Order: sequence, then C-alpha cells, then structure tokens
Amino acid sequence: MDLKETCDINIFKNKDIPINLSKEILDMPESGFKEFETSKKVYESFKKLGITDIKSGIARTGIKAKLSTGKPGPKIAIIGELDALSVPGHPHENKNSNAAHACGHHIQIGNIFAVLIGLFDKKILNELCGEIIFFAVPAEEFVEIEWRNSLREKKEIEFLSGKQEMIKLGSFDEIDIAIMTHATPREIKFSYGGSNNGLVAKFIEFTGKASHAGVSPEKGINALNAANIALSAINSQRETFKDEDHIRVHPIITKGGSAVSAVPDSVKMETFVRGANIDAIIDANNKIDRCLKAGALATGARVSITTIAGYLPIKNDKNLLEIYKKNLLYNFSSNEIIENQHIGGSTDMGDLSNLVPSIHPYVGGSTGNSLHAKDLIVENYDLSVIDAGRMMAHTVIDLLENDACMANDVINNFKPNFTKENYLKFLRNLMKKEEFEF
Repeated sequence: MDLKETCDINIFKNKDIPINLSKEILDMPESGFKEFETSKKVYESFKKLGITDIKSGIARTGIKAKLSTGKPGPKIAIIGELDALSVPGHPHENKNSNAAHACGHHIQIGNIFAVLIGLFDKKILNELCGEIIFFAVPAEEFVEIEWRNSLREKKEIEFLSGKQEMIKLGSFDEIDIAIMTHATPREIKFSYGGSNNGLVAKFIEFTGKASHAGVSPEKGINALNAANIALSAINSQRETFKDEDHIRVHPIITKGGSAVSAVPDSVKMETFVRGANIDAIIDANNKIDRCLKAGALATGARVSITTIAGYLPIKNDKNLLEIYKKNLLYNFSSNEIIENQHIGGSTDMGDLSNLVPSIHPYVGGSTGNSLHAKDLIVENYDLSVIDAGRMMAHTVIDLLENDACMANDVINNFKPNFTKENYLKFLRNLMKKEEFEF
C-alpha cells in the first residue's frame, strides 16, 4: 500500500472529526481579530489529536502547530482561516454581531485537520522529511477597518490582516512552501491557479462649515457636495484604467450629514482600490487621491485621506501548482476541475505568495449566489472538507518524500517579489494620512 492510500484510509476512518469541527465553528462565527472562542476550539482540537508543539495567541488569535517527520527538510505550511464577516440574514449568523461564515472559512479549519489526520502516521512520516506546520490564521476578511485601525493606533497590531501581522511577527520565517484551499459556490469540484487583485483601503473625511440649509446656506461649506464632486471625478477616471489591470474602485459614503436642515459639515467615505499588479494599484491610488482633492478644491472644504495597506495580488506558484493539479487529475475527472482566470477579489494569501511559493485553490460543495452572500451554504462536507484535505495531504507527500526532491525543486525555482524586510517597508510606505485644503 502506498503512502497516499494509507493517508486516505486514515482520513476516511476519522472523517467525522474534521467535519464536526467545521460545523461547530460554523455555529460560533467571530470576525477578524476577535476569534477567541474559535481559536480556543482549534487549540483544544490539536491537543486532542496529540500535537504538543503548539503556539497560540499569535496576532491576538492565531495558532501555529507543528508535525515533524523527525528528519531535517523543507517546512510546508497548511493554512486555514478563522474569521467570519458580517452577513445579516445568513442562517448561521451570530444574532448579536451578525457575523457568519459566508466565505466558508470554517471548512478550511476542517480540511487542515483532515491533512493532519491523514499524515499523522509513523508509516507515512518515516518516508518523509521536514515538517508540516499548521496555521489557523485570524482576520483574512478586510472588514471592520475602522475598528482594526483603532487597534493599530493603540499599537495592538500594526497591519490590518492576520497573515500580514503574522509575517511581521516572524511566524512564517521558517516556512518554505504554503498551501491552503478556499470554498467556492461554483458547480465544480476543484479549481486552481489564476490570479487575484490586491488592494489598498482608504478612509476619507470631508470637513466643511455648518449653516442652516434653508435660512443661510450661503454661509456654509457643503461637505456632501465636496464628496459628490469627488465621486464624479472618480467615475471620470474609470476609462483611464487598463482592462488588463483589473482596477476596481467602489467607494461608499458612511456618513452623509447630521440633519437635513443643516449644511453638512462632515462627510465620511470609505473605498478600496483594487488591481491585478502593484504598479497599477499605486497608479490608481494616486488618481483617486487627486479626485478627492478636487472635491475639496471645488467647494473650499478640507479633506483628510487615510490610506491603509491592503493585500498584494496573489502569485500562484506554477511548479507547486503542477504537483497539486496532478493529484486532482488522478482523483477526479477533468470535467470536474477548471483552471481559474483572474478573480477580482482579494486575499492576504497574496502577501504570503510574494514571499514563498504558494497556492490557493478552490473547492466546491457550496451553494449560493456568491461568496459573502447570505445564501452561501456549504452542503457537501465530504468534498469541501475531506477531499480538499486529501488533495493537500497528497501534495505534501509528493513534496516531502524521496528526500524532498520535489519540494526542493519548487523552492529553488521560486523567485520572491520581496524579502520580508522589503515587504514590510513597502506596506509601511503605503500607510499614510494626508490633509488637503485650498
């Protein structure tokens, strides 16, 4: 019996463990950097399975657990995400916070435990070298930005996503390769490859001058007019964005005034600026800043622009992807698997993928209109937890058997876009606050 067959027997025999864990996490959703109960549950689950090398409380709620083969070699990260996001009306929402696992992160925790159960076997580990390191990571969803920014101002965190913060803290310093699997409601079994947008986030406040809107509007400076001019200017820029850069700018007004009878003197906006490559994001970000300043210039208002580093565009490693793809094709028919093109959303797995060879495939088994929708439900846990875990475990076996020949080939052929130091410097340079007044 080969290693992969032994791995599968281990997983199928114990499949209730990762599936039940996923379902328990589904019913205890917590948003980013607040996943204290979820983190506790994951920590206890590692201990029950006999893992002793565990660190918790990383970046508030993150966990890192190690499974060693007992021999030196590459270190493979298997990653799951802890957080939910606010989705009112989801059947599994927390009625107090509106948090719900409408992105399927609960199945990620299940499938990393499927990997652990499959590989935690002397017959397998004796044939491998290196370490498999399991990460339960907080705060992948880039939400509640104002609250997270308050944590940053209090120096409780520096960056607003879990992987960014854990990179800074050194949690990934020893990692050579990183793998995770994400849910998708598409009618497929698996998809792989492709690219994602990166992003920066912006907080904007226009400050004008209050006055009675009926009696003396001429004495005021209308901050809402400034915001509307800025929005029109942003829309006029859309034709300047190259199609291949996949720029997405989607601002909202979070405060439009205080009373209908008063000229608005404070208006707040938020937006993401997304793009498929770093240069395009920086270019679009500069254009958006000019549009915001134009609103202030036209009305005589003042604008405060806070820019926060979001995520880098993802870089799926081609050599690692080929190993993973061969496992898919061995286990599933080709019409059940698709290759991704570009995806307009963003993930902080993009940050890690610019530092170490990484892949971020997707697994089906969910239904609903889209990720983050209130009807996003995982229906097939055998696929989304068990099969997703099996495919990652099989890939780990390929990477670490035969003196880690395949892993070393992936590592040696990878060219990072950043060193850790340059990456942190890049993020810090993006973070700024600017005031403009004519």
